Amino acid sequence: MANLPFVHAVTNDEIMLRPGFLRKAMAVMRVLGDKGAIHIRSQLLDSPTLFSLTLALLELNEQTKCWCIVNDRVDIALACGVQGVQLTHKSISVPDVQRIAPALRIGASVHSPEEARDAEQAGADWCVAGHVFETQSHPGLPRRESSFINDVVAAVSFPVIAIGGIRPEHVRSLTHRGAHGVAAIRGIWNDENPELAASRYLSQV
Repeated sequence: MANLPFVHAVTNDEIMLRPGFLRKAMAVMRVLGDKGAIHIRSQLLDSPTLFSLTLALLELNEQTKCWCIVNDRVDIALACGVQGVQLTHKSISVPDVQRIAPALRIGASVHSPEEARDAEQAGADWCVAGHVFETQSHPGLPRRESSFINDVVAAVSFPVIAIGGIRPEHVRSLTHRGAHGVAAIRGIWNDENPELAASRYLSQV
C-alpha cells in the first residue's frame, strides 16, 4: 500500500467527548492532508452519534485527502464509506471483512511479529504494531523499541505503523528501522494545540 498515510492520529472516547473535538479534528486533518489519517475509535458512543461524527469528518476528506479510518466498527465504516477499517483481536476477522466489504482497506492491530505475519497472511493491507515505548495504555510494561519494530518489519512485507508512546523526536529512528509511519494518541490530542502537534510529527517523516 504505497499510498498509506504516514501519520495516524488515533482517537478514543475520552478524546472524542471533549468540547470542541470536531473543530480540532478538522484542523488536524487539514495539517496532515494526504499524508495523514484520523482513526475514529470508540467503545462508548452510540451508533447514531458515531455515524454522524464519522460523516462530519469524512466530508473534510474531499478537501484535505486525509484518510478517515474507523476502528472495529465495520458497519459504520461501510455505512459512511471511509477509506479503511482498523481491526483488533476483538474484531471480526480480516477474511470476514473482505467478504462483507471487498473494496474496504483493512489494517490490523498487532503486538508481535507472529501476529503481524498472521495478519498479512489473512489479507490485511497494513498493521499498527505496538507498543513501542512506555505508554499510559500499557502501565507497567517496559519499552520495546530496541528490537520490536525491527522484528515486526522483518517478518512482513506490508506497511508497519508504529504506535505506543511515540513522540515526534522518535519518528525518524522508527522509519529508519523500516516502519512506514507512526500513530499517536496523547502525543497529538493531549497537546494544547493538536494541529501544531500533528505538524510536528509530519515534519519528521
